[in-house]
Amino acid sequence: MKRLTTAVLVGVALGAGVGPGMAQNVRWLSQTQQQQAQYPAEAAAVEAVGAAGFAVDRNEFQALGLNLTDALRLAGTGVFQIVSTQVGSVAKDDPFLEGIDLIGVSTDMGELKDAVEAYRTAFNDRLAERFGVKALAIWPFGPQVFLCNQEISGLADLEGLKVRSFTASMSTLLSELGATPVTLSFPEVYPALQRGVASCGVTSPTSSNTGKWPEVTTHVMPLSVSGSVQAHLVNLAWYNGLPADKRAALDAAMADMEAALWELATKSNEDALACTTGQDSCPGGIYNVYDNTLVPVSEADKALVTTIAKEKILPEWAERCTAAYPECKTIWSQTVGAARGLSLD
Repeated sequence: MKRLTTAVLVGVALGAGVGPGMAQNVRWLSQTQQQQAQYPAEAAAVEAVGAAGFAVDRNEFQALGLNLTDALRLAGTGVFQIVSTQVGSVAKDDPFLEGIDLIGVSTDMGELKDAVEAYRTAFNDRLAERFGVKALAIWPFGPQVFLCNQEISGLADLEGLKVRSFTASMSTLLSELGATPVTLSFPEVYPALQRGVASCGVTSPTSSNTGKWPEVTTHVMPLSVSGSVQAHLVNLAWYNGLPADKRAALDAAMADMEAALWELATKSNEDALACTTGQDSCPGGIYNVYDNTLVPVSEADKALVTTIAKEKILPEWAERCTAAYPECKTIWSQTVGAARGLSLD
């Protein structure tokens, strides 16, 4: 029944088309649920878009039974005009997209911001060429850290464990550490940790806390390996057909949302981590208090991630990317590479 309902919903959306008379209607598909820290920022954007004269029909992947990996197709075909997704989840369609947030390249939000800004134009050019979409907002969930359902004291303890991964470059890192990468979407991680299908997961402190992972984990190691970059994609044919004033209003609303989500990623993850580990500085609010053990991050482990990134992740990604896009290495080196002091040439 769920599959039938999903098929009907998608069929109706396809049948609706993107005709001239519907240019200001917005079918908005989101991965963000109400209990997540990111929800208020997106809700404010939906409200602003509505106030600008759009009729917004917002749905969620989870409610419709749709897969996050199909985000590019759902936006590019016009099934939905705006679709939010995790870039790592759709990068299997084009490795170039993963270049915005490769594991170990940007180890804090400031470095990641520089990388995103350097890559934004090339990223959108590739999205337009291959998929007929544009990223109106690019933002991170925040530092991607390790939560485990058993005792760990450092990266060496991941050897032999099954660890949730959501990008190819993260899987490379985990394999180099002796762990077994398990590809799981966010909603699948809690039951996987609970049932022992996975021993650890990687996500941000805010997402793990609001997603209640600490109910089924015991240890958290705040070693950031990426920022889990997300994008709000827009169907270009629909977007380019908007009146100039409506397009400007949409751009403004998405820019405000992006700024709010970067601020959230920068400031709120410390609060969430404090709550996950039961510290007195936990502010409460949307974050639940748990008693997971905070594992200190060693300089040796930081250096190990950097070494693996330079020696394994970058060359492996470059090979995959160049096979699909011959200019990949040059463009990355001139953008993200220049911003981070790295080169693939």
